[in-house]
Amino acid sequence: MADDEASTARDSMTSAISNHVVQLTREYTGRGPTKARTYLNQDLVTVVMQDALTRAEHHLIDDDGEALVLRTRRAYQDTMRARLIEGIEQLTSRRVLAFLSANSIAPDYSIESFILEGAP
Repeated sequence: MADDEASTARDSMTSAISNHVVQLTREYTGRGPTKARTYLNQDLVTVVMQDALTRAEHHLIDDDGEALVLRTRRAYQDTMRARLIEGIEQLTSRRVLAFLSANSIAPDYSIESFILEGAP
């Protein structure tokens, strides 16, 4: 495969992965992030999302509910886990060995990472 073709295929895959994660986040939380970018490196896929907190979550944070928002976000990610992994496996044609997830309130970022089995 020529370099241009490989780059286009990679860009297409990272875009599809970002869309998959954003769509599931929107489906489960009622609001998706305004920005998302996927990084693909050998056996690691990481999706960095920005500006995903809902209006209700912002109100909870303003009322000292940051810990509650983080616990709720963790619960969303645990609930989405199987569907996130299924989509990543379909898009990459590789098995996901581990799924890791984290959130930050200020600034509003979240990360979904997938460790893949086998060679790319």
